[in-house]
Amino acid sequence: MSRRCEISGKGVLTGNNVSHAQNKTRRRFLPNLQVTTFLSDALGEKVKLKLSTRTIRSIEKNGGLDSYLLTCPDDKLTDKAIKLKSKIRKAAA
Repeated sequence: MSRRCEISGKGVLTGNNVSHAQNKTRRRFLPNLQVTTFLSDALGEKVKLKLSTRTIRSIEKNGGLDSYLLTCPDDKLTDKAIKLKSKIRKAAA
């Protein structure tokens, strides 16, 4: 499984460890991913996603998974999130 947020697409970044003597060695900055379950009101079922903690906070701030996906533009979402958004849109209509 890739270390990537399933809604925002945030993934692994790379950089350097820099010692006091300015020796540089490569390292990876891993995102803080959590497996969470959200209840979709429109679909009437639980949706299990691997999300970054920043995305979880944004979802809770916007009032739930359905309202977050419907207000978020498609260019900021991953393919899986766009498919989930279209399912929610069809169920709500």
